[in-house]
Amino acid sequence: MVKVANDLAAQAQQLPAEETIASLRRVVDHQAELLRREDEVNRILVQTVLTGGSLEDLGAALVGLFPGVTLVTTTDGRIVATAGSDDDRATVMALDCFDRTGRLIVEEEPVGVRAPGEVKSERTMVRIVAGTSDHGLLAVFTPGRVLTTTDVHGLERAAAVAALAITKEQAVSAVEGKYRAEFLRDTLVGRVGAPEEAIAHASSLGWTLDRRMVVVVAETDEDDVHTTRDSDELRSLQDRFVRAWVQAVRTREPKAPVAGFSQEVVALLPAPCGGEGEQETLMRSVGEVVKVVRGDGGGGRRTFSTGVSRPVDSVTDIPRAYAEALRAVAVGRQMQGESAVMHFDGLGIYRLLSLIPDTADLRAFVDEALGELATDAQPSYADLRQTLQVLLDTNLNVAETARVLFFHYNTLRYRITKLEQMLGPFTSDPQLRLTLSLALRIRQMRGV
Repeated sequence: MVKVANDLAAQAQQLPAEETIASLRRVVDHQAELLRREDEVNRILVQTVLTGGSLEDLGAALVGLFPGVTLVTTTDGRIVATAGSDDDRATVMALDCFDRTGRLIVEEEPVGVRAPGEVKSERTMVRIVAGTSDHGLLAVFTPGRVLTTTDVHGLERAAAVAALAITKEQAVSAVEGKYRAEFLRDTLVGRVGAPEEAIAHASSLGWTLDRRMVVVVAETDEDDVHTTRDSDELRSLQDRFVRAWVQAVRTREPKAPVAGFSQEVVALLPAPCGGEGEQETLMRSVGEVVKVVRGDGGGGRRTFSTGVSRPVDSVTDIPRAYAEALRAVAVGRQMQGESAVMHFDGLGIYRLLSLIPDTADLRAFVDEALGELATDAQPSYADLRQTLQVLLDTNLNVAETARVLFFHYNTLRYRITKLEQMLGPFTSDPQLRLTLSLALRIRQMRGV
């Protein structure tokens, strides 16, 4: 203000009296407009707080102040609230600051104002902070207008209101989530009493259990027992993981039970009512939820594996389905590695192999069955194992194996001869073929 006054005094000495008065009047009018604008922002924000407004209410108020689109995101960029017209939101979501899953790429979005010369759309980001807790970002997209310093100050005050709303929502959710999680845990282990009572209790919690459904278990791939992360960081990561699943599930199935426990999240999703392609339809639906939760892997997200049970029609069958989903997670990770998504019926022979607790026995079986072919002592061994696998999968159909592997018929016959010299007469011994097939499957399992 002192600088402004000095500048005005210097200008006044160089201008006629009439022009000086006009210049002063413009400055005063401008300052009055800024004060009026700031007072309007304060009035609206205070009114939002006094009425106990939610994030959606705050967003609607901000859109009135800053025409465009307002978003509230988590610290990793997942959108939790939005306001603005459908057309404006569609335009904003098409910007390159969002990934293909709709996550704001917070790693590349600095806090503050981004002018149109830097990006395709004017936008401003401020952090939502309460004490030492970072709750995410408040983002305002204002096409055709860059926010002033006064506007940004107002947006920072709005972020404080957002922090208040988030803190209140988290406190309520923590209490509700505790009861929901306890009930779901009792359901998963068969301690909820009669089905009718369980269905009624679930209904009072906003959940539906009287329908055909599957149990879905999502488990983080990182071993939290043997980790260098401290307990606060682990708790924060797990809370973020649970919130992501709850939001993704509720968006698609508002009445589907979902809760987090330790390193896992469990959801009871509706299942198709039988028919051809039931499993494919189900896995496609689960895959869509997984895709949303996983995003593009940015924002500090941890990888996780997902297991899906067979469909159940009764509450009494949920414990069995939960065990199936847990088995699908564990074995799926062995079969596919991290980020596996596996249905229980897709486990096949791995389901039985995973029941053997001592992996040393499995390793010994592989070594005895495949001999030196169990190792990678020579570069050709990997190709020979692949040839053997395809031969067994095609039931020794030489023509089909040659087609799949793009081999000449004579080349494949040579390889078969070499394999029989190393492994024995598997082409004429069905018992040996079974042994070799099991050994190859076991070798594919991670950790063996």
